[in-house]
Amino acid sequence: MSHNWKNILILPTETIQHALKIIDTEALQLALVVDENGCLLGSLTDGDIRRALIQGISLNQSVSIIMYKNPTTALEGTSRKELLALMDDKQLLSIPLIKNGKVVGLETLHQAIHKIKYNNPVFLMAGGFGTRLRPLTDNCPKPLLKVGNKPILETVLLSFVRAGFHDFYISTHFLPEMIRNYFGNGDKWGISISYVHESKPLGTGGALGLLPKDLPNIPVIVMNGDVLTKVDFEKMLAAHNQSDANATMCVREYETQIPFGVIESNGLKITGMTEKPIQRFHVNAGIYVIGTDIVKSVKKNECIDMPTLLERHIEGNVMMFPFHEYWLDIGRMDDYKRAQTDFVNLEL
Repeated sequence: MSHNWKNILILPTETIQHALKIIDTEALQLALVVDENGCLLGSLTDGDIRRALIQGISLNQSVSIIMYKNPTTALEGTSRKELLALMDDKQLLSIPLIKNGKVVGLETLHQAIHKIKYNNPVFLMAGGFGTRLRPLTDNCPKPLLKVGNKPILETVLLSFVRAGFHDFYISTHFLPEMIRNYFGNGDKWGISISYVHESKPLGTGGALGLLPKDLPNIPVIVMNGDVLTKVDFEKMLAAHNQSDANATMCVREYETQIPFGVIESNGLKITGMTEKPIQRFHVNAGIYVIGTDIVKSVKKNECIDMPTLLERHIEGNVMMFPFHEYWLDIGRMDDYKRAQTDFVNLEL
């Protein structure tokens, strides 16, 4: 039996008998009716065919007269969590994935439940002093400050675990023993955790030089340990691999409004005026996918931040991954207070 969703695409002019053969031959338990451009028109299951036969409809009739014209669909890139919730709500075994009206995939319940396991190392930065959160961080490293009922870094860790990652490294500097004592070797979550210690702060890029030299030859995911986000890590990694990038930086759109009217001019002549315009920028979200060549280029105990490191390799294929999901960098006390509310409301 086949599991290739493309094999279940049929035209509306095909016969019901042909659709029945497709459903019987394939392992996906349905056929998707599309036009010549691949746009979804409807769906067909063996139950639909059975009901048609009971009504006396001939197998030689076209599928267009019995197909279900409003099947449940999801946009390409919908998270596994959302797909599972949708399938549970609608009692479905599969959902067509749509992009610009066209069928581009099929997510099945089996695929959604049995998630892929990723061997890519995940490197979490947890060595900062958190000076802007004092006095909370006087005797506690910032990653161990609780948001909701667990430390910030545990929420970050679990978001990766749920996505299928299992090999973790944590960079420490300030009060490292507290972090080690809390997370241990990862057995609590069925994962592996190793540690690298910065005897002096090396920056987000410099810490890469402390990683073992025998890492697998696959990209490393690097993330600041004080960031809360619902970004799709699997989608991020897929985008990196598909673009054949040396490095990928996650970016968020940030907008700021100029509180005055902005004047456009040619010399002293005014050519235009815009009242309080909004400017938009892509800003660094503190989440990266780094190729092994760049990782190995960082010398042990070299002090460098990640943006500077990527600038060194900018002539290579350094890409950005824009995302719109929730993101919060917990740098100030206001951010920390906001995180407490977000944790509950967004089910982080």
